[in-house]
Amino acid sequence: MNFNFKEIFTAFMVLFAVIDIIGNIPIIIDLRKKVGHIQSEKASLIAGFIMIIFLFLGQSLLSLIGVDVNSFAVAGSFILFFIALEMILGITLYKDDEEGGITATVFPLAFPLIAGPGSLTTLLSLRAEFNIENIIIAVILNVFVIYIVLKTSSKIERIIGANGIKIIRKVFGVILLAIAVKLFAHNIKELFA
Repeated sequence: MNFNFKEIFTAFMVLFAVIDIIGNIPIIIDLRKKVGHIQSEKASLIAGFIMIIFLFLGQSLLSLIGVDVNSFAVAGSFILFFIALEMILGITLYKDDEEGGITATVFPLAFPLIAGPGSLTTLLSLRAEFNIENIIIAVILNVFVIYIVLKTSSKIERIIGANGIKIIRKVFGVILLAIAVKLFAHNIKELFA
């Protein structure tokens, strides 16, 4: 075991920035309104499980199905792009199933919002730099933060208010759109390089 606090902290901060759970609060609140209930524990655990499994099997899994990391990131950028459009324009592209909160807990919340193409491709690049046990601890710490934000999102909504949520939603929609465009541009360039 090669535990290194600096590696854990750096990996945590990189993942925290990429997952952007604070920036996703408007989306979480919006999903909660659409489906009524989100299972915070389940969403956090599923997202953490997806990230840890992808950390070990990501490269092999993508190679097995004939998809490279860049193609995976381009596909993910489209999902982020459409979520951003919903936020900015106030339209609904994602349709709910009958299962409601259970489905929303897994898709689009746990995947691709939390454990999305950004965080999964970041995990692959972190693995090239850091010891795997430090990355796992960073993932677990992020899952804990995600759980706290998911659990307190309704309290956050009460503090900020309806108009505050609308403003934050539009602002973060534009930021998410920019991230989607950057993810698309960077990876499409890599695909054709």
